[in-house]
Amino acid sequence: MTRTPPIGLFRAVVSVHTVAAFAQPALAGVYLSGNIDGLTWHARIADVVSYAGLAQVVLAVVVSARTRRRWPVAASALIVVAEFGQYVVGMNGLLWAHLPLGVTIVAALAVLFTVVWVRPPARALVGVDG
Repeated sequence: MTRTPPIGLFRAVVSVHTVAAFAQPALAGVYLSGNIDGLTWHARIADVVSYAGLAQVVLAVVVSARTRRRWPVAASALIVVAEFGQYVVGMNGLLWAHLPLGVTIVAALAVLFTVVWVRPPARALVGVDG
């Protein structure tokens, strides 16, 4: 029996992760426009971004193990490491690092989103049970 990697679930998590990350600059803009609630929502969605990133890494490990492709884990792990740094510098008010790192993360997720939807990990190297 052939096992199919959870490409669909990986795509879904990457999509949620990307949408949440794209919401961050908009919510920061709400705050900078004078609405204090924008900062609260920015912080809440930062938690969503973090949890989605961790889920993405877990699924990337499963997809990579089943497809024998390393790039899903490498890309996901690098993004999560950058997001951890982003979270730390944001909580410490270091906007000089927070803003450019945020732009980099959003760009990286946009590329990853495009790759997993246009050219997902190959299914050719799927493991065989039994």
